[in-house]
Amino acid sequence: MPDSAHPYDVIVVGGGVNGAGVARDAAGRGARVLLLEAGDLARGTSSASTKLIHGGLRYLEHYEFGLVREALKERETLWSIAPHIIWPLRFVLPYRNGLRPRWLLRLGLFLYDHIGGRKKLPATRSIDLKRHVAGEPLQPKYAKAFEYSDGWVDDARLVLLNARDAADKGARVKTHTRAELMRVEDGQWIVEASDDRGHSYRFTGKSLVNAAGPAVLDLLARASAPPDYQMRLVRGSHIVVRKQFAHDYAYFFQLPDGRIFFAIPYERDFTLIGTTDLDHDGPLSDVHASADEIDYLCEGASQYFSAPITAADVVWTYSGVRPLIEDGSGRPESATRGYRIDLDLEEGAPLLTIYGGKITSYRHVAEHAVDELAGHIPALKGKRWTAKAPLPGGDFPIDGAAALRAGYKLAHPFLTGATVDRIVKAYGTDARQWLGEADGWDALGGEIAHGLCAAEVEWMMSREWARDVEDILWRRSKLGLLFSDDDVAKLAAWLDTKRPVAPPA
Repeated sequence: MPDSAHPYDVIVVGGGVNGAGVARDAAGRGARVLLLEAGDLARGTSSASTKLIHGGLRYLEHYEFGLVREALKERETLWSIAPHIIWPLRFVLPYRNGLRPRWLLRLGLFLYDHIGGRKKLPATRSIDLKRHVAGEPLQPKYAKAFEYSDGWVDDARLVLLNARDAADKGARVKTHTRAELMRVEDGQWIVEASDDRGHSYRFTGKSLVNAAGPAVLDLLARASAPPDYQMRLVRGSHIVVRKQFAHDYAYFFQLPDGRIFFAIPYERDFTLIGTTDLDHDGPLSDVHASADEIDYLCEGASQYFSAPITAADVVWTYSGVRPLIEDGSGRPESATRGYRIDLDLEEGAPLLTIYGGKITSYRHVAEHAVDELAGHIPALKGKRWTAKAPLPGGDFPIDGAAALRAGYKLAHPFLTGATVDRIVKAYGTDARQWLGEADGWDALGGEIAHGLCAAEVEWMMSREWARDVEDILWRRSKLGLLFSDDDVAKLAAWLDTKRPVAPPA
């Protein structure tokens, strides 16, 4: 364990997308990195997004042109380095009488197409919903719409793959380990930490990165450091229902209260609907969709789909708390989604704090953060590199997913089409490492349920820090949507037979 003679160059606290992104970037530039996460990676906000890589069309009406431009630039960059977990999605925005006028929607979409350097994603076009497949599940009163491009992401796996790449480049990743107290001694950070198994640790680092997301101010308090910004915690809730349409388009819907929400194809057999925007004043350990939020999303969707959606149709909900910079906005949805980076050198050892941000901009945020540290940490001698280097499993062309699926199906004909599709979208080329030359489930340790096998779970445990049923079914995969109580019990029983597998050091 490092002591004052062998400190880490960078200690990152927070295993969400920003923390994992910083750890990856810094490790790739040559630094000795430690990433600490109090629970599981992507346990909080980073696995509770709307699963979109997007510029944020609605932010244009709040005049956040710089934020939108930055995010739009990142869309195709992220797609190119992670084409397994990120892929293009076409959105349909129906025109609705009495709400935003058609000219305003057209203007916003024109800006959306042109301010962010779009190269490979198709442009916006007007469509007739009476003839377009996306009009079929909608109420007949909706006749005109716009079709535009954005992207989809498996948000939890985005975090995991950044942490994986950081570990592959020498970083130490410790999950379920809480940074209790932080202080500067002799020009270095001392971090007192404890894990959920009763072990205590004392880490030493030349710099400290606060990437704690919604807990950013709490972490500053534990470091006895004053905040530079006030935060506004806004809860976003989503519902998942059975598939409401058979096509691959997503929807961008407007509501009379001025808010918008999405309806997105989800995990083959479902539709994801969200999000809400409500100020959150409860504990971060208890974040869930309220009955009012569920009803709001059901009622909003029912204003568009021909088949009404009720709370009884909801098969799953999830909620996350977005840490937004307090900018005096009256309504939660108007608060900025931008980020701020503050570098404090007053104590003699750098303390870098990340405030706010959105998942689409995480790579740029991490790059900015490491650039800021590089002037004070000699080990960060490498150049910027993350825009070109694929994340684990993403070393194939952006149009190569179909060929990868075909190759897996040919090599392993016992896998169903649905399972092959899930494997490609989760692991990309990495699946070869645990599939090997398997010619049946027995060669993979047996199927547990719904195409999840022992070899895959062992990979999750040894390479992705998974420890329990929730980690496996809701963050490494979304198979929890398919698993029955008996299936869950079978997985839990299998895990009970396994000794803990040491994750990457």
